[in-house]
Amino acid sequence: MTIQCPVLIVPGLREHVPEHWQTLLAAGLPKVSTVPPLEQDKLSCAARVEALDRALAAIDGPVILVAHSAGVMMVAHWALSSKSHRPIKGALLATPADVEIPFPVGYPTLDTLREHAWLPIPRDRLGFPSLLAASRNDPLCAYSRAQSLARDWGSELVDLGQVGHLNPAAGFGKWPQALELIARLDAM
Repeated sequence: MTIQCPVLIVPGLREHVPEHWQTLLAAGLPKVSTVPPLEQDKLSCAARVEALDRALAAIDGPVILVAHSAGVMMVAHWALSSKSHRPIKGALLATPADVEIPFPVGYPTLDTLREHAWLPIPRDRLGFPSLLAASRNDPLCAYSRAQSLARDWGSELVDLGQVGHLNPAAGFGKWPQALELIARLDAM
């Protein structure tokens, strides 16, 4: 399966995990970049949106965004705040992190997320095609919330079944379905 359009990987708050499906996907695509990790202001939504904007500026032409977890929220905040008319061919928004509900122990608290401007979740329609891939048993986002986000953003909802948060802790390294979904966006 050949993907023609450049792909930009947008990791979540844990950034670059070697055995994560995004990292493994990036190693197998010819035209791929990843939003680099932040050196400071690691929890700042604005700093992450700015990093996404810088990464996009380094890519010519249309691009497909591949976001996971809080990376999905970065894309939503970027789409709301972006003044550019950057051509986005499409976005794969995999297992969004619902930053409006308390996370399990070990994740940022609601107060911390509020302090760093993650709240509220942007609910405006995205200005590009998107597939929101949601899990039925994600500890960071109830399926009903993912359905609501997909509806608000104008995203097509893709039911992944019970895949947890689609990360190594849920048993995912490789995620072959990502290539299929990216290819669908590439063909649009």
